[in-house]
Amino acid sequence: MASRSTLVAVASTQLAAQVAGHLVALRRRRHFDVPFLTGSPDHLVRDWLWFGTAYSAPPYLVGPQAWAVARLLRGPDERATWVLRWLGTGLTVGYLSERLARERVRPSGFDPLETPIVAAGWGGAIALAVLTRR
Repeated sequence: MASRSTLVAVASTQLAAQVAGHLVALRRRRHFDVPFLTGSPDHLVRDWLWFGTAYSAPPYLVGPQAWAVARLLRGPDERATWVLRWLGTGLTVGYLSERLARERVRPSGFDPLETPIVAAGWGGAIALAVLTRR
């Protein structure tokens, strides 16, 4: 498992990507679009509460991530590491299932603002899943 400072840095970067992704998704009206379920640009905030946006997780996932980072800043914490492991794994799958996220990492879908946010968020999620394994 990675050092505590590395986990804090990766989790904080991923959390910052979530916040930036949320702001961009609200401004550009990027609703979630996963297999068998699609949000609405007209109900973006309501949908974010339950499913997230195209580039950010819902608050019930962002909150525990912020909590885990705060706990790790105070010292080693197995529960916080466990939370980051499961969030990293879940977010990795979430980014993979999101249509716009997949589109933004393709060369044909490059956007100067959205692509770096997706890359940082998705890469951070993968790093959390890998770094927190036992």
